[in-house]
Amino acid sequence: MLEEPELNEPWILDVSELGEPGRRPNDIRFARALCGELVEAERREWWLANGRGAYAAGTVAGTLTRGYHGLLIAPVEPPLGRRLLLAKLDATLVAGERRWPLFGNRWADGRVEPAGHALIESFRLSARQPIWHWACDELLIEQRIWMPRGGHRVCVAYRLARGAAGPAPGLSIAILCTDRDHHRVSERADVAPSLSPVAGRLELALAAGSRLVLCAHGGALRPAMARVEPLMLGCEQARGLPHLDTHWRVGFAQLRLRHDAWCGVSALLAPAEPAPARARPRVGRAPAPRTSLQRLARREQALLRIARVHLAALAPLPTWIEQLILAADSFIIERAIAASSAPATPVMGRSVIAGYPWFGDWGRDTMIALPGLTLMTGRHRLARRILETYAGFVDRGMLPNRLPERGEPPEYHAVDAALWFIEAWRAYMHTTWDWAALARVFPVLESIIAHYRAGTRHGIVMDPADGLISAGAPGLQLTWMDAKVEDWVVTPRIGKPVEVNALWYQGLRSMADFAMYVNQDPLPYRRQAEHTLRGFARFVRADGQGLHDVLDGPNGDESRIRPNQLLAVSLSHSPIAPSTCAAVVEVCARHLLCSHGLRSLAPLDPDYQGVYAGDVRRRDGAYHQGTVWAWLLGHHALAEYRVSGDAARAQRLLEPLADQLWDAGVGSLGEIFDGDPPHRPRGCPAQAWSVACVLEAWVRLERARRGG
Repeated sequence: MLEEPELNEPWILDVSELGEPGRRPNDIRFARALCGELVEAERREWWLANGRGAYAAGTVAGTLTRGYHGLLIAPVEPPLGRRLLLAKLDATLVAGERRWPLFGNRWADGRVEPAGHALIESFRLSARQPIWHWACDELLIEQRIWMPRGGHRVCVAYRLARGAAGPAPGLSIAILCTDRDHHRVSERADVAPSLSPVAGRLELALAAGSRLVLCAHGGALRPAMARVEPLMLGCEQARGLPHLDTHWRVGFAQLRLRHDAWCGVSALLAPAEPAPARARPRVGRAPAPRTSLQRLARREQALLRIARVHLAALAPLPTWIEQLILAADSFIIERAIAASSAPATPVMGRSVIAGYPWFGDWGRDTMIALPGLTLMTGRHRLARRILETYAGFVDRGMLPNRLPERGEPPEYHAVDAALWFIEAWRAYMHTTWDWAALARVFPVLESIIAHYRAGTRHGIVMDPADGLISAGAPGLQLTWMDAKVEDWVVTPRIGKPVEVNALWYQGLRSMADFAMYVNQDPLPYRRQAEHTLRGFARFVRADGQGLHDVLDGPNGDESRIRPNQLLAVSLSHSPIAPSTCAAVVEVCARHLLCSHGLRSLAPLDPDYQGVYAGDVRRRDGAYHQGTVWAWLLGHHALAEYRVSGDAARAQRLLEPLADQLWDAGVGSLGEIFDGDPPHRPRGCPAQAWSVACVLEAWVRLERARRGG
């Protein structure tokens, strides 16, 4: 069986050995008309990741609109304390006496100067690599950006795609750096980085003790320190956050352009300089741009080949599904965890970044996304590594909602994360039948059920009267609808939430199966599942309008129309009758379904918020009060298929998201959309569970459509 390439050795699979030509998804391409329209070009963003927590991001226009935009944002403070290090490269094309700025900056007064975006001939995303062409009279310049695997490095390469007779043109590139947490902006009072020329490189000493090493390929570097301010970040201004940023121009790269070779700049996060008595550690020589690009292409092809072999019965895969397969890989990261035998010695586990740019790795998001990111793409070993990593974090029957970024303790405040963990194991076993892995983790899964029955943190406990899980206390947000602004919990949902109990029933049924697999007694889990099944009937509304959202809350039963009830239909073990399943799907379709997801609250509700905009309080107040969530569309499609039996009809619900790959977070799927038409994209431009749930639903429905 083909397996995924290890993330720290990404090119050990030679695609030629797999017998697969270099076929890849069609490029996503924007021509001059869009690239030259600043509003549209700034609204479309590209995102890169290196599998170790670092990322790079920017706009098609080349301007910065977020504090998270930059060419190297890396975890300087392990395991995931990320800082913006290399902000941008401002390149100017020089041909004799002629000069063309290929960049743009938006200043505090709103001006974009220079207007380098007007020279962009085209932008395309090839697999996951952003590529620009600038047309400057008879000259055409190509630029590519990528992040090699195995280190915190970014490469920006240029070549002369079309030229004229005479001396070769050159590039003069201003290098803009900073050293700040990626969640904030730089301020004038921030200290300039310490800059040192070392053996043809430029090195910046970082606040956390590491170094940023800048190298030129096909040219030379010249130090020249100057402050660049104030740059306006339009997205942050719209979000009501600090939006004026400061960077430091640390020097220039002078490059000579050629037809037959790449030139460029690379940046590497390197360890701290040792004490003077010891020799300076060598910084590994960066591979030539052509070599690095070839390695990247081989890895992309290997990932697609693995998925194509795994999904061979569904061939040929649509190009937008293959694009999602590549996008799925961007969320997988290595995470350092303590070894049980030697806690001071970290080992490398695997986890999932919930979304770019501001999310880290969250337990709930990871488990919801795991089947789509790994099992649907043929990466079964990776799925097991993630599951085993999180098994080590289970405490008092709970899975962390959020893992630490800088070594602080994990946060245990999610009622559903541990139940999603059991569901992820069910999906893994359904795909792999890995008895040995299940036997190792079974005591951990047993502890989750035992703690939920007897009681654990935050009032999470099974009510013996009806077998349902109750949770919550004032000031806490425990379900996925977890927005909180200071002391205001927007949707507390204290009581017995419907999706939590659908997952509880699903988990009990799965545990009965697991018990048989590991030669344990399944009867206790079956009896408990039957008890919960009878109790779940309390969720059914007497008016035939689906299910209550929460039972036994502080003010009684909560009957607002929300999408949480869909899980009682989309999960493999439904606790409700077919007629009630049909009612749930009909109600959700009528009130909540949109082209890109489901509203989190029906528009007829007096608390409905149709636009996700404004400052933090206004946005978080709308987050789960009408905002459309893309990840729910996959569950709605599966629920539709359960009710109608028409896989093709259910699958068509997913098709609008194929077009969304050309918008907002280009090549990926974002987090949320406005509840009101035209449903503008909002929130995170690239979200793990959006990609994963759509990918999983499409594969499952395609198998059903083909009679699998």
